[in-house]
Amino acid sequence: MLEVETKFRADDLDAVGERLLALDAIAGEPEHHEDTYLRHPCRDFKTTGEALRVRKVGLVASVTYKGSKVALTDSALKARKELEWCLAPGDTDGTNMLDLLTSLGFTISTTVKKARRSFRFPDDHPNQRFTVTLDDVEQVGTFTEIECLVDQANEVQLERTGQSIRSLAEELRLGPAEKQSYLAMLLEKTT
Repeated sequence: MLEVETKFRADDLDAVGERLLALDAIAGEPEHHEDTYLRHPCRDFKTTGEALRVRKVGLVASVTYKGSKVALTDSALKARKELEWCLAPGDTDGTNMLDLLTSLGFTISTTVKKARRSFRFPDDHPNQRFTVTLDDVEQVGTFTEIECLVDQANEVQLERTGQSIRSLAEELRLGPAEKQSYLAMLLEKTT
């Protein structure tokens, strides 16, 4: 599967949430995410565009690998392979996985902390394949992300998905797209 997403700066998350509800989106429960990103011992993820993180949400931890970005005409649209799996119940904070990865030579880059609320659309809604998240990222700011997962897609499908994301962003009255990841923005502020 490929994750296709675009991130937008959002000054008023409550207003975006109200517009989502007006479009019949269903709000999930607020969550607190702690995403610990790792550096590979043999290659530079910044250069390859890859990412490896251990995410903690409440009492659930997961590991996510994000592959290199697919080159697209719209540079604000990100599409890349994403692999994710939940960790065993005994590793609810990801400590065991982080110990394993650092024992294998990975090093911790930083941890991105954010408050997140996700919205989904009903199955019969035209936007049903999209998830919209409202993120308040510590030290970085507030954002709205629109994303969906697609089967390994060709460029035409990805461009159509990008157009659908832009159309939904217009309906939600979102501002300009943000090309940088939360990780890059945080590292820029703290290093």
